[in-house]
Amino acid sequence: MEFIEIIKAIILGIVQGITEWLPISSTGHLILVEQFIKFELSQVFVNTFFVVIQFGSILAVLVLFFSKLNPFDRYKNTTQRKETFHLWVKIAIASIPAGIIGFLFDDIIEEALYNSTIVALMLIVYGVLFIIIESRSNRPRFIELDDIGYTTALFIGFFQVLALIPGTSRSGATILGAVLLGTSRYIAAEFSFFMAIPVMIGASGYKLLKVGMAFNGLEWLALAVGSIVSFIVSVFAIKFLLGYIRKNDFKIFGYYRIILGIIVLAYFYFT
Repeated sequence: MEFIEIIKAIILGIVQGITEWLPISSTGHLILVEQFIKFELSQVFVNTFFVVIQFGSILAVLVLFFSKLNPFDRYKNTTQRKETFHLWVKIAIASIPAGIIGFLFDDIIEEALYNSTIVALMLIVYGVLFIIIESRSNRPRFIELDDIGYTTALFIGFFQVLALIPGTSRSGATILGAVLLGTSRYIAAEFSFFMAIPVMIGASGYKLLKVGMAFNGLEWLALAVGSIVSFIVSVFAIKFLLGYIRKNDFKIFGYYRIILGIIVLAYFYFT
């Protein structure tokens, strides 16, 4: 039995690592996949696993972008270090809305919205939005990270609040918001990755403290394995997405979301 639970953690870690960074909703996919490979562990652990496993994903961002995010990099000149500090301020500002709403309404959101119907509907709605927005031919105003101002960062942060609804996709909501506000696809994706750092670390830490970290040995092992797998897969997923959007738009993700959303609705309503 213990071996099977670890295999489940590995599968969910792979799903998390892929879907956290692609705009297709990691939480939504985890909820759906777990319907078919349910943990035979406590429900408190399962709910915590879905949040804490994201910590592995965020470590991939810190590793891949360590130089860009490190204001103390000895190879940076004074201007570059100052720009990095400003970037962190923007990241902090963008994280405020989701941090506040998530802290105040975490229990309500989890109880009322974590179900297959909501996930499917959000997959479809945001899939349609991706296609509509990508069909516009507006020229981006912000083509460098430094072009994003504090006000723009805050507005992108409000879009991140939408991702508290499972099935929305944190990266999807923030990328859509950033593109609507005038950023290029590449900068929208990159800033979305950076915005995840305080939100996901905070959510993971808060969830562990909230449940008291009272897990048994198997549950801690499953959590560790899932996070490690999530980290490894995230490295490849991030590299893939940044390479992909240099030459392509996000429409394919929109079509994927719509098709998956329809399949999910059909499955849960007709089985």
